[in-house]
Amino acid sequence: MASNVIAGGERNEALSSVAMLAPVTQQRPVRSDLETSIPKPYVARGLVAPDMEHPNGTPGHRHDHLSVLQQHCAFFDQDDNGIIYPWETYSGLRQIGFNIVASLILAIGINVGLSYPTLPSWIPSPFFPIYLNNIHKSKHGSDSGTYDTEGRFLPVNFENLFSKYAQTFPDKLTFGEMWRMTDANRVAFDPFGWFASKSEWTILYILAKDQDGFLSKEAIRRCFDGSLFDYCAKIHQQGADDKLE
Repeated sequence: MASNVIAGGERNEALSSVAMLAPVTQQRPVRSDLETSIPKPYVARGLVAPDMEHPNGTPGHRHDHLSVLQQHCAFFDQDDNGIIYPWETYSGLRQIGFNIVASLILAIGINVGLSYPTLPSWIPSPFFPIYLNNIHKSKHGSDSGTYDTEGRFLPVNFENLFSKYAQTFPDKLTFGEMWRMTDANRVAFDPFGWFASKSEWTILYILAKDQDGFLSKEAIRRCFDGSLFDYCAKIHQQGADDKLE
């Protein structure tokens, strides 16, 4: 009987996500119920971005056999040739609702920052193209870990964003919660990653926050698979058409 109790205690400890002498493990809990909705949530998904509410990814969204990270970027490949030039990034930003000045600044920053690692040669290009087939090489540090190093989507890391940092509502982030999340994800001696992560999440917040100032789980998930950009472009175009009528 005693041996059974000890064995049971050992099993419970082996599955514990909390270490009593590491308070941060209590402050940032991780989910243990993901398999009730997502089959094998620890397996990185190459084609879809599932969560507890959408175990098969975004309904109606075509992956076209691109990785989830490639899908995230594909909206900005305006001519579908696998290469994203700064003017295409600018055009895509305008389509989803950013103004001329913001689109120009962001397009320059994005392409200058991400182009070189994706190039097929060691020789830099003055046009700063981003090659979609190599976009995984531009994955930076200090991120959420939702993409792996090959551009696949990790459902467990996505869900843990909310279990750890969503304090006000379980499926939404305030700007402050988002900011604390990017602080918590920082790794040592990674200034580029710190800046890139803060910038990306701030841009997403500006683009997709709701009328109450929250960034919803669904908007974030759809940003990861790129379907958010198609949705925003459609809404922005409808608004422009309404003004013309």
